[in-house]
Amino acid sequence: MNVKEQIKQYINSQPEPKRSDMQNLHRIILEVMPKCKLWFLDGKDDEGKTVSNPNIGYGSQTIKYSDGKTREFYQIGMSANKTGISVYILGINDKTYLSKTYGKKIGKSSVSGYCIKFKTLKDINIDILKEAIRYGVEQEKTTNAEILKKQNTK
Repeated sequence: MNVKEQIKQYINSQPEPKRSDMQNLHRIILEVMPKCKLWFLDGKDDEGKTVSNPNIGYGSQTIKYSDGKTREFYQIGMSANKTGISVYILGINDKTYLSKTYGKKIGKSSVSGYCIKFKTLKDINIDILKEAIRYGVEQEKTTNAEILKKQNTK
């Protein structure tokens, strides 16, 4: 099964109204990031043990660990949780930025350093969510440009 089929199956496995909200949110994210790489993580580790909720990922970034190792991972993520939907905006260095910038404007949600959690799409301002997603994507472009600049000056 390819990634698009896995995403469709995951979204369709959700109860209503979460299913419709996730379908709409998937469409919205693809409008913001039309040519992005799609990911699907089933939430299981290498031994098959469940370690997280399944996630749909959008875009691509290089994560650099403190030991110097790197790996490719998505920029924006979406997953169902017990009470609603979580949108992950990864790669933002300032862990207070999302809550300070969007927390009061986005609507009925919980905003942490990299996650916007809400019960239904009607509870939040979609335009503000799009703005937060665009910011996250731009942060990654800036970070990659800085890394390349450093590598080229060595």
